[in-house]
Amino acid sequence: MHLLLIEDDPALRTALQRSLVRASMRVDVCGDGAVALGIWSTLQPDVVVLDLSLPGKDGLEVLQQARKAGLNTPVLILTARGTVGDRVLGLNAGADDYLPKPFDLDELEARVRALHRRRAGSSRDDAQDHPAVGSLRYDRENGAIYHQHQVLDLTPRELALMGALMVKAGYAVAKERLFEVVFPGELEVQYEAIEVVVYRLRKKLAGTGVTLMTLRGLGYLLKADS
Repeated sequence: MHLLLIEDDPALRTALQRSLVRASMRVDVCGDGAVALGIWSTLQPDVVVLDLSLPGKDGLEVLQQARKAGLNTPVLILTARGTVGDRVLGLNAGADDYLPKPFDLDELEARVRALHRRRAGSSRDDAQDHPAVGSLRYDRENGAIYHQHQVLDLTPRELALMGALMVKAGYAVAKERLFEVVFPGELEVQYEAIEVVVYRLRKKLAGTGVTLMTLRGLGYLLKADS
């Protein structure tokens, strides 16, 4: 597990880092709220342990900006502010758990591991509901394909073809299967019509870092460019 500890107290920061490393975690640290968001964004940790009383920028502000920036890392807040109001503020800002100081190190480790397990479980569900290839993501619930958070402008047939390929990312999908998905029940349509959809789709994928490949005798597949 990769953990980012954002805590301004040097003695506490060192003690927590040593304890969590002994618990087989990789721990990076930060003691300044003004640079915390940049480090968080760069490292992309599995869990963030965040103190609220930070120099440069308050922990709540760091958390709010992280959520606005799309950083969905589970966050455990550490703070000497033990009131219910402060706890509510932290949770409303996007925190996943809250541990007031002083706390037991074993409880901290247990809560961090619980957040990590929860994220691992949700990631498996998300991979099924939001298949991804390179920078492209398919939201099966709303039927849209996203490139860097922007919806790709696709026709219904192009979208049907992309959806069928993205749920089988990395595997060839037979031309016959794609024809059934793109032209369901349309007996008057020529079989070669699927090639026209593929051609138009390739043009729209230019610049996305994803290539629609033809595998002779096997069908088509989507591949992220290296």
